[in-house]
Amino acid sequence: MLDPEGSVEHQPASSFPKVLLIPLAMLLAIAALLLLAFSATRQKEPDFYTFKVVNIRGKLVSLEKYRGSVSLVVNVASECGYTDSHYKALQQLQRDLGPYHFNVLAFPCNQFGQQEPDTNKEIESFARKTYGVSFPMFSKITVSGAGAIPAFKYLIDSTGEEPTWNFWKYLVDPNGKVVKAWDSTVSVDEIRPHVTELVRKIILKKKDEL
Repeated sequence: MLDPEGSVEHQPASSFPKVLLIPLAMLLAIAALLLLAFSATRQKEPDFYTFKVVNIRGKLVSLEKYRGSVSLVVNVASECGYTDSHYKALQQLQRDLGPYHFNVLAFPCNQFGQQEPDTNKEIESFARKTYGVSFPMFSKITVSGAGAIPAFKYLIDSTGEEPTWNFWKYLVDPNGKVVKAWDSTVSVDEIRPHVTELVRKIILKKKDEL
């Protein structure tokens, strides 16, 4: 004889939650995937170091190699009135603070006054022989307007400051975010304290982590 409150009545009660478990597990799995996708999107938010550029010798390189250090990005020219003073000061800054915590990143550009007319090889030779340049140099590019490379578009969009002449300077922090921009008339010596302060923070952070 069947127990009306036993096997017959309890069967739906035991199967009902099992039916719910399947869609619930699917919903949780979808939610987890969406959360991962959202996190990945946030992590991939571009910064200066996420871009790739071509170096002065024609090799495609990732700026990711400079993450964790401070960068001073400069559009350089070999025949400008600012050439001598800037190259000397930039190299001195590189010598004093680089290359482990800081680098000048030089991007030759012929947009302004046609003052960088030579080839990449000639530009590199001029900078190395004349000023003993030891900081990284990249292939000649366009830095403003529609033809600007993505890395410079990022610098411009981040600061609202677009180069209008040679030797504009963008200070980038260790995380690839742009801190400040200066035009050609501002000397390297004037911005040195800003660079030094960022480098000092890196050194102090590393000491604290030891």
